Amino acid sequence: MGNEREKFSQRLAHAMQQAGYEPRPTVLFHLFNTRYRGRSVTFQTTSRWLGGRAIPAQDKLQVLADLLGADPHTLRFGTSPRSRVAETRATWPVGAGSRERQVIDAFLRLPPKKRELVGELVKALADEA
Repeated sequence: MGNEREKFSQRLAHAMQQAGYEPRPTVLFHLFNTRYRGRSVTFQTTSRWLGGRAIPAQDKLQVLADLLGADPHTLRFGTSPRSRVAETRATWPVGAGSRERQVIDAFLRLPPKKRELVGELVKALADEA
């Protein structure tokens, strides 16, 4: 069973990197708890996931997969389901870290009017540079 947990932790770390996040328990702890609607997980829990000592329950695995743009089955087992149609998600650029991803995620949760305002501000700041 330990080998299975280790392989999961490697897949989780890789998925985090592909999504533009540092594969660290602190990053995962904050990211996961901003999206999970159930009882929040502890830092120790995310440390166990990344340290190869535990595998999350299915509801948490689904949230992780959604956050990281990964297929839940592949994240959990390392193989793709045989017959599934899925949209591929783009990976984040190398320079985009967890802070940038959090800012973009927060932007996407804004209502349209506020998004427009933020867009104008970013454009004005970019024009100054």
